[in-house]
Amino acid sequence: MRDFYPEDMVWRNRVFDAWRAAAERFGFQNYDACVVESLELLQRKSGEEVSEQIYAFEDKSGRKLALRPEMTPTLARMVAARQTRLPFPIKWYAIAQCFRYERMTRGRKREHYQLNMDIIGSEDVLCEAEILGAAVAAMRDMGLPDEAWRIHVSSRALLGELLAKSGIPEVQHAVVFIALDKRGKISDEEIAGLLRAEGLGDAAIAKTFELLAVTSLEGAEALAGAESPAIANLKALFALAREMGYEELLMFDIAVIRGLSYYTGIVFEAFDVQRKFRAIFGGGRYDSLLALVGGQPTPAVGMGFGDVVVGEVLREVLGSRCPVARRGYMVGYMAIEQRPAAVAFAARLRAEGNDVDLALLPQKPKHFFSKAGASSAKYAVFLGPDDLIAGVAQVKNLETREVLPMALAPVR
Repeated sequence: MRDFYPEDMVWRNRVFDAWRAAAERFGFQNYDACVVESLELLQRKSGEEVSEQIYAFEDKSGRKLALRPEMTPTLARMVAARQTRLPFPIKWYAIAQCFRYERMTRGRKREHYQLNMDIIGSEDVLCEAEILGAAVAAMRDMGLPDEAWRIHVSSRALLGELLAKSGIPEVQHAVVFIALDKRGKISDEEIAGLLRAEGLGDAAIAKTFELLAVTSLEGAEALAGAESPAIANLKALFALAREMGYEELLMFDIAVIRGLSYYTGIVFEAFDVQRKFRAIFGGGRYDSLLALVGGQPTPAVGMGFGDVVVGEVLREVLGSRCPVARRGYMVGYMAIEQRPAAVAFAARLRAEGNDVDLALLPQKPKHFFSKAGASSAKYAVFLGPDDLIAGVAQVKNLETREVLPMALAPVR
């Protein structure tokens, strides 16, 4: 788990600010919840892998609780509790801290923050398009160029149709999805072993792997048939993405499964183009989840966008030092005699709405301007005895190096 020093917070704020701005630009309302959740709820609603990674404990009253590993089950519980009063469809977002006890690798920690955006109450594929559009806006706000990443899109419903056509009964589809989601983490031989243990024969296993070799939406349509509802939904998503200006970022990838058991339709994951990192974000449609937590059956689609992987990608693309727009002032002084004037000058600037970093001790000019240059301040003001005699401060623009005079107010 992580500590965040100021230089780390610069990166984190870049991500969080982009998340909030994009979610609210697309009309999502903010919500939040306690990090502690019912263990039983999480075990029933998460996938096999997540269930094994839950930080669980028992409180002094004997209740079995856990730190949330994801936000969607909590969201479902909250929505189900007020289902008769909410103005569906609703668009909600949260920046949630989540915990999973798992093997740490690059881009994976045991604690992370995650943007969750969900639309509940509509079956229309425009919901998927809106959520992906907001995610694209966030990535662009962070400064990631479009050529650096792609969104891989598939459909659990499509794969279910293709498995059914291959003779694999629907009752086995969930275990097939979970096994196939491990592809890339374990060998195909091990996946075949998992499928065999669930009762699939060698012919069915071979057919399953053949389906994963499909490389285009046209190829999937040839297998599923032009009348396939899942194919129609995927085509509609690509058409909406074209209208919204991000179709070039979408690519069909039948191998996108998503490990969580509650997905029912379109699913997606974003990756850097070189596939050096884990998924940047992912999600999909989960039309059955609310009914499983005691609510009425309600269509829904959502996504999770973690801060760890996107932070790694940002550093890879933008460099080790986070680019920050300069703003505000840094104010210093040469000796204790100039401190009252510096304090009054800083107070005036702050009253006018400016950010001001006021030096706490006298400094030599060289040290002050070195620190100012390494800061995020746009302007630097250093007061010496001559400035007080003249009643004028010299304001240096740290971007253009231009120096402009500004009158000092009399010290009270």
